[in-house]
Amino acid sequence: MDRDARLLAAQGGLAPRAPEQLALLVHLLADADVEVKAAADTTLNSIPKDALAAVLARADTTESTRQFFAARGVFPSEGAAGESDEPLVDPDPPVPEPEGPLDDAARESLTEQITKMNFTQRLRAAVKGTREMRTVLIRDPNKMIAASVLSSPKLTESEVAAFSRMANVTEDVLRIIATNRRWLKNYGVVVGLTKNPKTPLGLSLNLMGRLNDRDMALLAIDRNVPEPLRVAARKKMVAATSRS
Repeated sequence: MDRDARLLAAQGGLAPRAPEQLALLVHLLADADVEVKAAADTTLNSIPKDALAAVLARADTTESTRQFFAARGVFPSEGAAGESDEPLVDPDPPVPEPEGPLDDAARESLTEQITKMNFTQRLRAAVKGTREMRTVLIRDPNKMIAASVLSSPKLTESEVAAFSRMANVTEDVLRIIATNRRWLKNYGVVVGLTKNPKTPLGLSLNLMGRLNDRDMALLAIDRNVPEPLRVAARKKMVAATSRS
């Protein structure tokens, strides 16, 4: 991450989900750049202790983060954990979503606008931009930009399902989606990943068992997926038929 992006993160400007934001701020306290380190410390000190305690009680907060704050005298709250996906610090409000879908001209203009952005601007747009921005940036060749789209508090499950079907995203994007248990509860995400030719074969084979009979039959004849996956789908169908 370049200096501008680190400084933005230290100020709370990248605004991932609360546990991720805490972990990032703690990490930046050890940054070699004095200004970045000081900004991270100032941001952490601005967060109310009760808000910190609620996030520390969450299951998705790392143990190392809890240990760091325990040394500062802040411990997980005993009540309900803070489960909101909103960041603890957000000095720069998210870009509002446009009313209705963009037409072709507006979409082309947006793509050109993103092409002219530097790394830090793209990173900010990935986390805090609009749905259309995320659709473009999920295909960014920089792994950090694409991963930041998936950490956006504004991201919806319908978007994740759409990303899971994209054959022009990186394997890293598909792996991140496939390791998120909450997203895998969405059947559309499971189908998208299983049928996506870019999904690593091992992941597709593991997810295949979650398909219904109709989608399993379609997978068995889908020429866009790897042959071993089609063969495995056909074997599943034969086995199911022999049991009935």
